[in-house]
Amino acid sequence: MVTVKKVLNNNVVIAEHPDYDEVVLIGKGLGFGKQAGEEIAGEHAEKFFVLRDEKEQEQYKSLLEYVDEDFITLMNEEIERLEDKFRSSLNEHIHVGLTDHLFFAVKRLQQGHGIKNPFLSETELAYPQEYQAAVELAERFDEALGIRIPEGEIGFITLHIHSALTNRDLSEVNRHTQLVSELVKRIETYFEISINRKDINYLRLVRHLNHAIERVENETYAENQDNLLKVLQTEYPLCYNLSWKLMKIMQQRLQKKVPDAEAVYLTLHIQRIVSGEQKRI
Repeated sequence: MVTVKKVLNNNVVIAEHPDYDEVVLIGKGLGFGKQAGEEIAGEHAEKFFVLRDEKEQEQYKSLLEYVDEDFITLMNEEIERLEDKFRSSLNEHIHVGLTDHLFFAVKRLQQGHGIKNPFLSETELAYPQEYQAAVELAERFDEALGIRIPEGEIGFITLHIHSALTNRDLSEVNRHTQLVSELVKRIETYFEISINRKDINYLRLVRHLNHAIERVENETYAENQDNLLKVLQTEYPLCYNLSWKLMKIMQQRLQKKVPDAEAVYLTLHIQRIVSGEQKRI
């Protein structure tokens, strides 16, 4: 049971919570007709979001000063759909981060400004379920607001969703996506090729790089592959040498040791990419 402290609008209430003291409650029609001191219970308590963190609360209150109530309602519905779709609670920061991001993205689009996303391909391949959820969200925004959300913006929405699902900081998710993109470009430059973004080997490479970065961050290293390393060094010397260059970049960016065994997997992925591009030519 929670008690109303202040109604900010029809959908947002500051309340006293028995476990979290003062909280911000977000839910469709939650504040309608409510007065300070009233309890929120029954059907009103079934579907709402609780902002417990004091910093998140203040950021959300500030956001309400420039984001109109209809947009807040739309975002609440979309976040609720995301939780239902993934059957998981989302980090509460998504109420601030994604709402703020999309509000200004829509404003830019309405003013005729384009949105560029150089990491779209890597984002879609790394987080396919989140990307599909972002596509569906964009379609509903088009229906509700009459504004088409471009692919580049769908990529940014994907990162927000992934961040909220995994409780990872958005800046960290962005850094990892950019690192994958940089590593792919290094391969293209080294072999003077342009990798086909639709090729299955490119998909496998990007997914491997994302998993490799996560393993390094979590220090869940792969098993020793010394014997295979020697074979690959002889069979594919160029791919092998490049794999070590990429590992050095990963190590510098992540500030963590990349295990030698990673050279095996990278060499094999690079070799498949290069072999496929040569056949295409």
